[in-house]
Amino acid sequence: MTTKSFRTVIALIITTAWAAVCNAQTGGTTAYNFMDISGSAKIYGLGGVNISLIDADDVMTTDQNPALLGPEMSKSVGVGYMRYVGGSNFAGARFAHAAGNNGAWGVGLHYFGYGSITTALPDGTQTGTYSPMDMAFSAMYSHNIGERWRGGIALKLLYSHYAGYSALAVATDLGVNYYDEDYDSSLSLVVSNLGGQVKKFYDQADRLPIDVRLGWTKAIGNSPINLSITAWNLTKWHLPYWKHSDRDAGGELVDGFFSNFFRHLVFGLEWKPTDRFYVDLAYNYKMRTDMSTYARNFLSGFSIGAGMKVRAFGFGIALAQPHKSATTLMLNITTNLYEF
Repeated sequence: MTTKSFRTVIALIITTAWAAVCNAQTGGTTAYNFMDISGSAKIYGLGGVNISLIDADDVMTTDQNPALLGPEMSKSVGVGYMRYVGGSNFAGARFAHAAGNNGAWGVGLHYFGYGSITTALPDGTQTGTYSPMDMAFSAMYSHNIGERWRGGIALKLLYSHYAGYSALAVATDLGVNYYDEDYDSSLSLVVSNLGGQVKKFYDQADRLPIDVRLGWTKAIGNSPINLSITAWNLTKWHLPYWKHSDRDAGGELVDGFFSNFFRHLVFGLEWKPTDRFYVDLAYNYKMRTDMSTYARNFLSGFSIGAGMKVRAFGFGIALAQPHKSATTLMLNITTNLYEF
């Protein structure tokens, strides 16, 4: 790719990011927030948000940044399962294939099931149950746009079905990644969930959760430890939350500078002594403060993950406990068909 074309791609990403920020400032609520839940055990172990960690052996890590997809992942397959809050069950699968020496394409499917919910009339008479669900189908393409740069795009078809009502939406993710192998440093920018509804639940359309994210991953010296810092929700500075306590039933609105600053950041560490084993640890301050209304515990906001490769298969597990009554668990299995 020529220098002129490369600059055009970067300008397009920056312009789109700025447009997303301006659009998100118009206010209102959003739907389809299930798209913020990663299908990757490794990403979930790193705080649930990470767009810069590069792992050619784990195709599931590409679900938040299509620019992490590459020809080195050709014929990679991954499946995952997650036990989430409130008895919810999520499942997902991904496949990637090379498109020449500098490109790659991939497809993914993510299912979100929220268990059985009782329906009732206004007077409290129970009329039955229903099982709400969301599905997201994605198609991705990435291409090298320089020796150290790669750009990617993901098109997502979103389907929701709640108690006889259904909705359909189309979304796009745009991502770019810069990777310096000499310094083992990765920097990414992603504009996610650009799009809108094709079919509405009711007469009023719901907005998609458009977001701009910036992520950086760097090896710490010559050690096998990588540090990741991910900034998200960059379309809005103010992220206030209600702080509750046993003594104050009304709570306190927290909207200070440092609170807003750290609610935009996720910190993660990965220890990877060999190519066949890793351990992740992360802290997500927004997750901890979002749970302040509930029975939060010391572990709220923290997540941990681990993985290993046995022969041709990679196994990943991640665990988080947002509050005392909700332990979330995610499992992944990955492999590469070239190895069979």
